[in-house]
Amino acid sequence: MPTLSVCIEMVFRPLDFLDRIEAVHRAGYSAFEFWGWQNKDLPAVQEASERLGLRVAAFGVGGGTLLDPANHRQYWETTARAAEWATRLRCPSLIVTTGNTLPGVPRERQLDDLRAGLEGVAREAQRGGVTAVLEPLNSKVDHKGYFLDHGPEAFDLIAAIGSPGLRLLYDIYHMQIMDGDIIATVESRIDAIGHFHVADVPGRHEPGTGELNYGNIFRRIDATGYRGFVGLEYRPSGDHAASLDAVRALAA
Repeated sequence: MPTLSVCIEMVFRPLDFLDRIEAVHRAGYSAFEFWGWQNKDLPAVQEASERLGLRVAAFGVGGGTLLDPANHRQYWETTARAAEWATRLRCPSLIVTTGNTLPGVPRERQLDDLRAGLEGVAREAQRGGVTAVLEPLNSKVDHKGYFLDHGPEAFDLIAAIGSPGLRLLYDIYHMQIMDGDIIATVESRIDAIGHFHVADVPGRHEPGTGELNYGNIFRRIDATGYRGFVGLEYRPSGDHAASLDAVRALAA
């Protein structure tokens, strides 16, 4: 069974942030993750996670765009600070996003600038003892204008940079919308994947509510020998705790 992590930006969202960590524990899960860190009470997050015996699976760097070289240094510095907190939280992964396509700039130039920016991110993550996980997002439904919206291009970037400090965050919801071929991609590219996100299509609700055969997907992820986290980043279609029970049964 994959090791599941609850994204508390979406699951238990009606609760206050720290209360969501308590709710993850009550639901019988062992890990949680979140998005931005700059607006969080991280000492309180650390206290709650240690007291409850929970792992922090991942959180976002939030450094702005990587497509503009003028922002690279700021992004790298933000990555370094985030890595310091990741170490304190015993968190293995930092989520990296690219930002939206810059108007009037040729795509190839933006791709070159993105690669240069990611090289610095990988360097700072590796120095900090964590892994940066680059996330492609769908540009059809949720993130109009997002630059890195297809898996093959993202995998090519990871391979070109060739750093142990950089892997892919493979979000099955986003990549089903953009590319499909989920199981074949997982099995052929697992060595480049450092983190997963899951939600069903359409609607971004819990696995088991849409078109994807998540029972089989979970089994195939497990069969690769993957030992990282699978983040549950979905909008519960009903009771939040009940949805987590259903997903755990599906992944067992």
